[in-house]
Amino acid sequence: MDDKILIAKRVALELKSGSLVNLGIGLPTLVPRYLPSDMEVYFQSENGIIGMASVPGPGMEEPSLTDAGGGFVGAIPGAASIDSCFSFGLIRGGHLDLTILGGLEVDEQGRLANWMVPGSRLPGMGGAMDLVTGAKRVIVAMSHTAKGQPKIKKQCSLPLTSVRRINLIVTEMAVIEPTDEGLVLREAAPGVKIEEITAATEADLIVPAHVPEMQVDPALPGDLFYLGGTSRSH
Repeated sequence: MDDKILIAKRVALELKSGSLVNLGIGLPTLVPRYLPSDMEVYFQSENGIIGMASVPGPGMEEPSLTDAGGGFVGAIPGAASIDSCFSFGLIRGGHLDLTILGGLEVDEQGRLANWMVPGSRLPGMGGAMDLVTGAKRVIVAMSHTAKGQPKIKKQCSLPLTSVRRINLIVTEMAVIEPTDEGLVLREAAPGVKIEEITAATEADLIVPAHVPEMQVDPALPGDLFYLGGTSRSH
């Protein structure tokens, strides 16, 4: 299974019906493809939409409907178009149930760095600082390493997005939960040994006596974007 698909499928298991969820750019936008068809989840983008769906079909892209990364999206019946003040009021007011973000680094205290690489041209902070600080729950979906170097570090070398501790890290190798005691290894990806996970992680991991295998549904096709109890083909 492709690493990004594995991560997206595992993160999808964390979503609950009736929740208001923000998707970061990149890998997090894959998550809705792997939701059950009977699950009602409402996706919000900080640029001003609640109720994102996939584009209805080829040639039906609407320039005024995009996600935070500028990609075309559709809208479910009853979707809301809101201004930035209202959108960030939802985020800063603690009304988002969950945000799913990509990551450049996460440190041993569960703090995320995902917005800046000194000397590189990147989109910038966007709403990341507000999302990590304001959402009820924060999941980071990212690759475990970059160019062979660990992204889960003892201390972030990049500027932090927020000092708040995130709730969960999902990579192609593992599911890791930041806690008061440290980073706890909760699940290992299929076929990945614990020794391989610890070797690819700079931060110290707390390894329980039993670490279950990450469970994902290999049958989910990933060609549907399920929202509000309806399915829409890409």
